[in-house]
Amino acid sequence: MKSAVFTTVLTALLMAGPAQAQDTIRIGVIAALTGPFANTGKPFEDGIKTYMQQYGDKVAGKKIEIIYRDDGGTNVDHSKRAAQELITRDKVSFLIGFSLTPSALAVAPIATQAKMPMIVMNAVTNGITAKSPYMLRTSMTMHQMTGPFGDWTAKNKIGKVYTLVSDYSTGLDAEARFSKTFSAGGGKVVGSARVPLANPDYSPFIQRIKDEKPDALFFFAPGVEDGIGLLKAFSDKGLDKAGVKFLGVGDMTSETPTLDALGDRALGAVTVLNYAPTLDNEANKAFLKAYAAANPGRPPATFVTVAAYDTMGMIYEAVRLLNGAVTGDKAMQVLSGMKRDSPRGPISIDPATRDIVQNMYIREVKKVNGKLVNEPIAVLRDVSPN
Repeated sequence: MKSAVFTTVLTALLMAGPAQAQDTIRIGVIAALTGPFANTGKPFEDGIKTYMQQYGDKVAGKKIEIIYRDDGGTNVDHSKRAAQELITRDKVSFLIGFSLTPSALAVAPIATQAKMPMIVMNAVTNGITAKSPYMLRTSMTMHQMTGPFGDWTAKNKIGKVYTLVSDYSTGLDAEARFSKTFSAGGGKVVGSARVPLANPDYSPFIQRIKDEKPDALFFFAPGVEDGIGLLKAFSDKGLDKAGVKFLGVGDMTSETPTLDALGDRALGAVTVLNYAPTLDNEANKAFLKAYAAANPGRPPATFVTVAAYDTMGMIYEAVRLLNGAVTGDKAMQVLSGMKRDSPRGPISIDPATRDIVQNMYIREVKKVNGKLVNEPIAVLRDVSPN
């Protein structure tokens, strides 16, 4: 019975293909718009809205229409159902979004069967674009952050590090890659621990780390709330006063809510990421101005917002190059290898992996003109996705 149902759904997907209304190109967004991971889904909306307000809702004579579907971030059945409905009922030409890796992996075979371009705007697990020839990524990979960060750490007179990560595949990937490049550079990992993905209590881990007396703590978790919880415990237990450096992967020191919540307790924290609002380039200045106009009252733009903004730029360019005649194969052909001048710096899609090549920034929390910011202190240029 289940096999028959699956075959029916598959047939519908294949028949649907990447069709769209004659004068409209529809883009389906599958994201965590509610729940604990909405801090990724809502910035998708902000970035899309910013791009469309800045450049309009028409390209190559086609009207661009956005259709949102909420999967909560962790419910893969919701992700799959959303993809099937967007393809068969709504006749979208692109699937974008994908807050977390399980969602992207669940939709990959559906995209393959329907020959539907899917663009990952957040999930960072390495190698997922290999799961479908119709998948590409505009966010980053875990290896892009942790590999160069481990090497940079070893070269900057930090000899002993304790690692602490969330206990799931991406956390383990972060731990392994950082440890490998840090150790190769002459550093020593003096201890490691893994915390539950849901509702972790960091206090006992922090005490254990303090007893080990490392030069630094390397930390990764998937949510900004984890950054707040960890850095509070880090400060309350006096690790900063004991001379232990905080090293974070990703958005562990986001401008909002982390820096707002922590205040001066975040000073000196160092993170690696593909974006900082303080980047001094013309594309970023134009983006921030457009973002403020399009999203009054919303929190500051994040790296997730920028990924969504860049995704829309790539889609518009693909539609323009195809003169509005979009098919899955043609779209993937023009998207693979595409280069753009992004608010985060120059970016390109590696045609071999369909993953993104971009700069990584080592950022330190500093107080500038009385305001806490993530100030870039080093640029790692044109980092490959692997």
